[in-house]
Amino acid sequence: MSGAPSSDPAELLPHRPPFLFVDEIVDIVPGREARARWHIDAGADFFAGHFPGRPMLPGVLMVEALAQIAGLAAAASSEHRAKLAVFAGIEKVRFRRVVVPGETLDMRMAITRWRGPLAEATGGATVDGERTVEATIRFAVTDEESPA
Repeated sequence: MSGAPSSDPAELLPHRPPFLFVDEIVDIVPGREARARWHIDAGADFFAGHFPGRPMLPGVLMVEALAQIAGLAAAASSEHRAKLAVFAGIEKVRFRRVVVPGETLDMRMAITRWRGPLAEATGGATVDGERTVEATIRFAVTDEESPA
């Protein structure tokens, strides 16, 4: 089932600003994949130090954003709704392009494997169709209830 999900990522994710890196949900196939966008705000605090005079989005935040997209796909499924998903591993990360303030990351993550509470998701992000990052993310869905 694919469809128009809630426009508010905070309805599915426990993250909150300043650590919520999803502004707009584009599409979700519950338990399988999600597409979303992050509009990179030039006023974000981390740009003051990364780097003065040449601001660019930290790669680790792009990876966290991809993990949040995978979390959206998991949380949209009835089996995992209201459960807390946490990182279990990060592999095959490749950064292809610098992302600067004012750009929009178009992100997609597909859950490629479920094994009990463990999942693996693969995907990446683009800016204007140009690949910026790709990664394989592993996460565990805990029995703990999500604060979302």
